[in-house]
Amino acid sequence: MAQWTSAVGAAQLARLLKSQQDRPAGPGSRRPPAYRALADGIRLLVLEGRVPVAARLPAERELALSLSVSRTTVAAAYEALRTEGFLESRRGAGSWTAVPAGNPLPARGLEPLPPEALGSMIDLGTAALPAPEPWLTRAVQGALEELPPYAHTHGDYPAGLPALRSMIAERYTTRGIPTMPEQIMVTTGAMGAIDAICHLFGGRGERIAVESPSYANILQLMREAGARLVPVAMAEGLTGWDLDRWRQVLREAAPRIAYVVADFHNPTGALADEEQRRRLVEAARSAGTVLVVDETMSELYLEPRLEMPRRVCAFDPAGSTVITVGSASKAFWAGMRIGWVRAAPDVIRSLVAARAYADLGTPVLEQLAVNWLFSTGGWEEAVAVRRDQARDNRDALVAAVRRELPGWEFEVPAGGLTLWVRTGGLSGSRIAEAGERVGVRVPSGPRFGVDGAFEGYVRLPFTVAGAVAEEAATRLAAAARLVEAGASNGGESPRTFVA
Repeated sequence: MAQWTSAVGAAQLARLLKSQQDRPAGPGSRRPPAYRALADGIRLLVLEGRVPVAARLPAERELALSLSVSRTTVAAAYEALRTEGFLESRRGAGSWTAVPAGNPLPARGLEPLPPEALGSMIDLGTAALPAPEPWLTRAVQGALEELPPYAHTHGDYPAGLPALRSMIAERYTTRGIPTMPEQIMVTTGAMGAIDAICHLFGGRGERIAVESPSYANILQLMREAGARLVPVAMAEGLTGWDLDRWRQVLREAAPRIAYVVADFHNPTGALADEEQRRRLVEAARSAGTVLVVDETMSELYLEPRLEMPRRVCAFDPAGSTVITVGSASKAFWAGMRIGWVRAAPDVIRSLVAARAYADLGTPVLEQLAVNWLFSTGGWEEAVAVRRDQARDNRDALVAAVRRELPGWEFEVPAGGLTLWVRTGGLSGSRIAEAGERVGVRVPSGPRFGVDGAFEGYVRLPFTVAGAVAEEAATRLAAAARLVEAGASNGGESPRTFVA
């Protein structure tokens, strides 16, 4: 019986290897042998999670043809991987990826660092801040006071508690976007909302247009749902979307869904302006594409004088094109797993009906807590403190990275929680790998792209403050030196295999 659970084709593996950025060798450095570079490239893809563990690799001859190298080179690379524990083989079953005993399985998205590792590792993997107090405690206490009437019911509210649906609808209405409770469904976080939308509109094999780069966990959710991702490059810097590219993709690829983050885009921090929002809605309507807009960062504007553009759904008054997703997790606390969908009533009814076969509903107590925050003004107070905290963290991290890593490039966003950093020509994947060894966890750029794009980037969330931000930058600089040293010593190159 074969030990592999999936397969990677020769063309796909060659594309993943070639997409990783090459860079000129520095003075005194030398290229590793071709087989070693190939083995390092495959190993790094496994460690990054871009090639799954237990994935069958192509036969030596097939990969050699795709890479335009000799079969001997591929055979030597496979043998090196077997020796290191990253490949297993059996006659008649082929070769499949593995990880050595004691190594953690790689995550294909962005998973939180286990609490027991927090003492030795600075976690820049997840863009989430600690809970805001005393508002969290007050919200839970307020929820407990409101709980008794609900305790006498079955507790299943597939569309969400009526009180919270009404409150969310009212919040949109006060922003100039008339909304009825029937247009709201409460979900278990934004991920739960987008998962439900993808299953309703984006069945297996359906095309979904996504910004490039985009949020890693959402990309992985869509991949696992069987979607065919169509990347659309962002505009330069923090200027939002390239509308010419979007119109072309929507016209030619005709995706069923397009997923966008208009407000402080994750990971770049870009903010789309009103004209871009209006034109994208028009383009999606013309193409018959459902535009799924992620607003989870919309309240995290960090510049007091920044004038926020209208929400994207304001440009779709009929509600036929735009589906909006919101959440309490980014602006308030990731442990508060409350999200919501705003859409046309018929879409909400379909989502609610499909939910009977998924999670049935969202926890009542957490819904009551969020409703307490919205109804008492506690939300606005907590989010204001959140903005101050994120602004201070951002400024501390920016200063530390500029001091420790002057060759790294980035623009400072006006909101959100993330810096999108170009790593001075070094491999972001190798920096992430080296960072684990020096005590800083950081996600590399390819996690946010399709088919290995953005190898020369890392994402740095500003979720740590003061001395911790300075130490994080110091450790990142140490990781960069390790990557450079690998090239200078003729060992692991800052690049992966390029044929």
